[in-house]
Amino acid sequence: MNITVIGTGYVGLVAGAGLADFGMHVVCVDKIEEKIDSLKRGEIPFYEPGLRELVERNVAQGRLSFSTDLEDSVRNSLVVFIAVGTPSDGRGGVDLSAVEAVCRQIASAVEDYTVVVTKSTVPVGTNRWIKSTIQEQLAKQVEIDVVSNPEFLREGSAVEDFMRPNRVVIGSDSPKALAIVKDIYRPLYLIETPFVITNLETAEMIKYASNAFLATKISFINEIANLCDMVGADVHMVAKSMGLDRRIGPKFLHPGPGFGGSCFPKDTEAMARIGRDHDSPLTIVEAVIEVNARQKRLMVEKVVSALDSAPDNKTVAVLGLSFKPNTSDIREAPSIILVKELLARGARVRAYDPVAIDEFRREVGDEGITYASTAYEAIEGSHCLAVVTEWNEFRNLDMGRVKELMASPVVVDLRNIYDPAKMKAKGFRYLCVGRQVVYDTAPG
Repeated sequence: MNITVIGTGYVGLVAGAGLADFGMHVVCVDKIEEKIDSLKRGEIPFYEPGLRELVERNVAQGRLSFSTDLEDSVRNSLVVFIAVGTPSDGRGGVDLSAVEAVCRQIASAVEDYTVVVTKSTVPVGTNRWIKSTIQEQLAKQVEIDVVSNPEFLREGSAVEDFMRPNRVVIGSDSPKALAIVKDIYRPLYLIETPFVITNLETAEMIKYASNAFLATKISFINEIANLCDMVGADVHMVAKSMGLDRRIGPKFLHPGPGFGGSCFPKDTEAMARIGRDHDSPLTIVEAVIEVNARQKRLMVEKVVSALDSAPDNKTVAVLGLSFKPNTSDIREAPSIILVKELLARGARVRAYDPVAIDEFRREVGDEGITYASTAYEAIEGSHCLAVVTEWNEFRNLDMGRVKELMASPVVVDLRNIYDPAKMKAKGFRYLCVGRQVVYDTAPG
């Protein structure tokens, strides 16, 4: 089967390479020539574990290629996946301009029956709009069907999530289109992947509801962590005990500096907007957004307070710039707010991240920031160490060496990756999130 994937961003490139690995012949299309030229040279535009190997293997086997010629690719494909960006429009809604532009191009290219599959995250009702938009612009009277096939990829684990997903959601009103898309994912039947077959609106809602619920768990445990700080409880033990309840589960109960990334911030905003637009306000989702914004501000104040006096002329080492480990993505990352606020208050910043420095530098710049090549280089001479992203290499730092390098032994652990008692024993002033309790013996 010939497939076109429009968009070579995070979702499009992972999906295109994954579909090629399923045995399909896939052309990934993008309008940016430099991006396509780089992909043809084997250069991956972002960091994602395992993606380079997946792309290289399928290119070598002739199943995956890259092009800027959308019309030719669509003309020769039975199925066209839309995987272009759907950013926030700045008003809580979603900017669908890229989707609309692609629809018009598809309409001018199709010459035979085509299934258009939406991978991009779009508000409820968008897929019916996509179908009507294409039909209105068709150069020839041909039949098209539209399918909603939302992605559930975690950055840092996207290849594994595509190849071994928790579920595959396929929404459409067309039995013919449903059968074709189910056939594309046939290899997943062998590993007994659950398939959810539904209508367009339900598939669209599943994506938003899933992300909103996960974001809710994060904001909930962050609020509990803040309360634990006030009352002397240990959020680590609270979350662990909560997670043992099978109705709750342990995932996403990890307090920190607030969620970021390309999905949760814009998807919660969009879902709240959908609720307002349909006179069915989602007050819990609205609160999640508010809590997350407040959490980022509170974490800034936690770092500032650790400096004892004004941040002027103090140096803060910031470890971790990406919004989560195993990705170079800094969209909505807590590190951006922290670094900008520290600089605004007169502090100097020494920053290190294994893969996200270039993206962070493009977003924030160089003024007042020294970008280090190792964690220890960033720590040297600092008055405070702030751990913002829980990369594995930060978990096993030589704390004796860290203490020697620092101008003052102060650590603000915004991801709770260290043990409070051990840090205290090593002579650090240690602040974390919701677990200031230090046990002399293991709690019973």
